[in-house]
This record gives sequence, structure tokens and C-alpha cells, in this order.
Amino acid sequence: MIFPTLDTPCVLVDLNIAEANIRKYQAHCDRNGLRLRPHIKTHKLPSLAKYQVEQGAVGITCQKVSEAEAMVAEGGIDDVLITYNILGDTKTARLRALSEKVRLSVVADNDVVAGGLSRAFADASEPLTVLVECNTGADRCGVASPAAAADLARLIGTLAGLTFGGLMTFPPVGRMEEAESWLNEAKTLIEAEGLEVKVVSSGGSPDMWRTHGDGPVTEHRIGTYVYNDRSLVAHGACGWQDCALTVLATVVSVPSPTHAIVDAGSKVLTTDLFGQLGHGHVLGRDDLAIDQLSEEHGRIVSDGAINLKVGERLRIVPNHACVVANMLDRVEGVRGPDLAGSMPVAARGQVW
Repeated sequence: MIFPTLDTPCVLVDLNIAEANIRKYQAHCDRNGLRLRPHIKTHKLPSLAKYQVEQGAVGITCQKVSEAEAMVAEGGIDDVLITYNILGDTKTARLRALSEKVRLSVVADNDVVAGGLSRAFADASEPLTVLVECNTGADRCGVASPAAAADLARLIGTLAGLTFGGLMTFPPVGRMEEAESWLNEAKTLIEAEGLEVKVVSSGGSPDMWRTHGDGPVTEHRIGTYVYNDRSLVAHGACGWQDCALTVLATVVSVPSPTHAIVDAGSKVLTTDLFGQLGHGHVLGRDDLAIDQLSEEHGRIVSDGAINLKVGERLRIVPNHACVVANMLDRVEGVRGPDLAGSMPVAARGQVW
């Protein structure tokens, strides 16, 4: 039986694989002259964040103020970029307090956010560094054009308590050249205003091996690479052997010769599909598919005999590791076949 002392469902993190993934991508960035600023939304573990910095990362990326607070609370992290529009006096007050503990930078894509940051930092001893978030094709947040990026950069440069730090984007998958052209144009316009573009920050795990230091990008943000998952295998960015996070589940029912039920449903595996069929990959059983989830049930099907027994344990690579890591209070560290101890997910649920 696989890890018989662990109750299921549970999330396993093979630390040997995770650490190897961190070292491998850090080496890629070092070779290509890129600063690496990993996104901790994938693992939410201070211990792995510290390991990333020890291997050469310039700091970490967080998505929310509370997430950054949780990571900084355990110490060892001194440089944080928060890549989300921060709105409201409560949040900006917490941001101000956080800035007194670490080197902090944030993003904005509109004047309302920039104005709120200015009010919070107008009398600060050090200005807050603000990057302009750019929509280079992913159609999430971000100013709509290079000209709009220049306009917002100019505004930030005039606001009390703020200093313009550069550009930030989440590029569309498979369209890095398009994003870099956009950023180059914005950088040229901003520099024509007499402002320095110190940082051009981009990211995205699916295209991680295509990143190089010969364009405008100076800093790469990447998150999922630490664990990898089924979506990145589908993109060709890694193999199953590179997937550090798996869900350990138990077969609780075999109602027919061609399907079985495991005790991991949507509350553990998530319903994220990322354009794929099914809800994960059963390691060692390419003939199986997880075709259906309810909250506590995962249905596994096969075109032929299912060949599973009640009580059997399976390791499942989820479609999206980042969401799975946020599902449970702790993950179980392993090193190959050996248990390495439970790890509380310090930033779990920190979404405000």
C-alpha cells in the first residue's frame, strides 16, 4: 500500500522533485541573464519560498496582501512584488505596514488604484514602487495600449509617496513575441518621457523554457514550475516524472467492471480543466480517466476492465496544482518512498 500511515485523500509533495525543479529553472534563468521572481501562489509554503531565494531568486511574487503577510511572517523573505490591483483603505494600510518589513513593490493599471496607493504612502519615509500592469494579449488586467502604459507611468511619477518602477504583464500563452513587442513599444514611449523603466516583469509556466534575456524582459515570474501538473505536461513543459505534487486517494467503490470511485472529489482535485478532458492523471495507469467529480467522489473509468480493488491507493497528478495546494490545511512532504513530515500551508485561504 502507498504510504499506509497517511489518511486519504491527502496531498503529497515530493520535495526531491520540487527542489530539483527549482534548481533547474533557476539555472535556466541564470544562463539567460534573467532575474527570477517565483510566484508563491502555487505552494504557499515559506520553506519552499526560502529555498527558491537561497537558490538565486531575487525575491517572491504574491497575488494578495494577506498572502504576502503570511509569507513574510515566518521570516527569511525580504523582497516581495504583489501583482494585483490593491483597492481600499484597509488593504492599503496593511500594505503600508508590510512595506516597513520588506522591500515591497506593487502594480496598478488605473488611476483609482494609483491614487489610493498615493494616499496611503504620501507621508511614508520611502516611496512605494509601482509597476504599470499591461494587457499584452491575455485579456485579464492591464492597461490596453503602450500609450496608456506611458500615461499611467507619467501619472505615477507625479503622485506623492509613489515611484514608477517599470512594467509588468501576464503574457498570453504561446505569444511571447507579441507581448515583447508590446512591452518594447511601451518602454520606448515611457523613456521618451524621461522616466527610467528599471524592471520589465513577465511570467507564465507554459512557455517557461522559451524565456530568454535578449528582449525587453528583465524579470521572470513563474509559479507552477515548482510542482508542475497535468496542464504543463500537456504543454510539453515537463514530464510526469517532474510532477512533485500528487493527490493520494483510495478506491472506495468498484460498482461495475469499467468504473470505480475514489475519495477525492472537487474539494481536493478541483474542477479546473485548462482545456483538457478529465480531472487528473492516474500515475502508472494511462488506461484510466477521471471523467467526473462531485464534492467528495471522483469517478474513474476505463474502456476495458478497470482492474481496481476497494482499498487500493492511487496517486493522481491534478490538472492544476496551484488550486489543489490551497485546498487543504497541510500537505505531506515525501522524499521518494519516504515520508518527510507534514507541512502547514501557511498562506492557504489568504485571498484578500
